[in-house]
Amino acid sequence: MKFCNMLSFIENEQLIDCAVISEEVGFDAVSVSDHIVLPETINSIYPDTEDGKPFFTATTDWTFPEPWVALAMMAQATKKVQLLQSIYLLAARHPVEVAKATGTLATLSGGRLALCCAVGWMKEEFDVYGVDFHTRGRRTDESIEVLRKMWSGEIVEHHGEFFDFPRLRILPQPGNMPIYVSGPADRVLKRAAYLGEGWLSRMCKVEDMPPSIAKLKQYREEAGRAHEPFEIIQVMENPWGLDDVRRAEDIGVTQMILLPAYYSLHKKSSLDEKRRFWEEFSNNVIQKA
Repeated sequence: MKFCNMLSFIENEQLIDCAVISEEVGFDAVSVSDHIVLPETINSIYPDTEDGKPFFTATTDWTFPEPWVALAMMAQATKKVQLLQSIYLLAARHPVEVAKATGTLATLSGGRLALCCAVGWMKEEFDVYGVDFHTRGRRTDESIEVLRKMWSGEIVEHHGEFFDFPRLRILPQPGNMPIYVSGPADRVLKRAAYLGEGWLSRMCKVEDMPPSIAKLKQYREEAGRAHEPFEIIQVMENPWGLDDVRRAEDIGVTQMILLPAYYSLHKKSSLDEKRRFWEEFSNNVIQKA
């Protein structure tokens, strides 16, 4: 079992130090969250609260650093942790721009980057970019195809539904970077099985995972990919401990993501408070698992 520390809602001045601490206490990966803008009015339904409203708004000071900048600084400050996102809004961006940024970061970090994409829930963000929110699933599929071409380092061209460009090349090239697809819907599970190297759950309990894992197995067999390595990454609801990890491993989970420190500490906190929290988790779970 591998463990990722989700470094969302971290005070800006602490973020890089928190990545270093995560590596020191034994996490295998760190991740950051992604929102492009925070509109003053959000009518979209947030999937992780009972009332459908996000706890972060344009009037709060929770920040979402640009992922590739933040992860690049974390890469420079650390030596071995994998660099993830929880999650990245791929469909809102142009894949050529994403290929350039990720290819550069993956190359300069020694191959520690994976792309963790989801279709997103906030229509207002897509409206700012002028991207049709209702085609974001198809855009994600085509973007993954474009990224694979770009990351090869070859001279490539593409003529699709959303993107069209002549023969060209982007360097540096990282090769076949892992893509993890996130979301609970069947079409997302199929996207992960057919196009990705892994699937990332929404926040859930261990007992919620078996139906999705069974569908992933079915879709991977249909795609002829059952023999290929595949990560099943669970974002675990708090609280959780060693028994949860063992049960998750038994059903096929390969990596678990710890929710941001804010979820457990219920406040903004000092660097020392976060270190103590993560050290306790490491001693009670990571080291024993």
